[in-house]
Amino acid sequence: MSLLDHPIISERYFFPQPGRPRSGAWEVNTSDGYTLVCYRQVCPGNKRTVVYYHGNGETVANQFPWPADEWLQLGVNLVVVCYRGYGGSSGKPQLAKMLQDVPSVFEALQIPASQLVIVGRSIGSLYACEFVHRYPEVAGLILESSIADPLERLLLRAQPEELGGTHEQLQAEVAQHLNQQQKLASYPGPVLILHALGDTLVDVSHARRNYAWAGGPKQLVLFERGDHNSILAANQTQYFQAIGQFLASLD
Repeated sequence: MSLLDHPIISERYFFPQPGRPRSGAWEVNTSDGYTLVCYRQVCPGNKRTVVYYHGNGETVANQFPWPADEWLQLGVNLVVVCYRGYGGSSGKPQLAKMLQDVPSVFEALQIPASQLVIVGRSIGSLYACEFVHRYPEVAGLILESSIADPLERLLLRAQPEELGGTHEQLQAEVAQHLNQQQKLASYPGPVLILHALGDTLVDVSHARRNYAWAGGPKQLVLFERGDHNSILAANQTQYFQAIGQFLASLD
């Protein structure tokens, strides 16, 4: 078992809550027999689909259907991936093992990668980057309140000795599974990075590093209002304007 899947990390880094989406439930079967109860909304005529990975303290049920309408009005369909153990999904969250759920989601979509835009918020940025790393034909990547250095984040909540390993072993596991620099550098598509300057949970330096690492066309938008959890609420108009302009640039 990877150190990244140790129960201590799962307990301290993930905060799952129960609750299926009130509408739009869409199920994905993982390769090892679990079911992810995700959210899907399709608007006839919208040619692209956004695949959204949420934060570690959020669920599909407590975030959607709002703001699904905002996304649909931008001319895209919306899929929100629910992690193992979250909402109505079976299993338990495990940091590295859930990377293997990316191809399960892609295969269930039955949509060409070139018609997808991947969005990752906070910890969801790890899975969003995994998605474009596996499928570099993806049309675009949006990272919001994203993480550049997963090791830094992990060491805030757990020490390697607690996991039965050393610092060097944990560092090697992160480099193997969660190398954001490598994944972003290898993705040739356009990237939009959104971050609040007042984010005290994930410092804006993470956004700047991700921006520097992105290998394709890229844009960094920093908001003066809001923080890690209020970035959307504090900047709703500007937030969706930036995303709308990014999506329009893909045409």
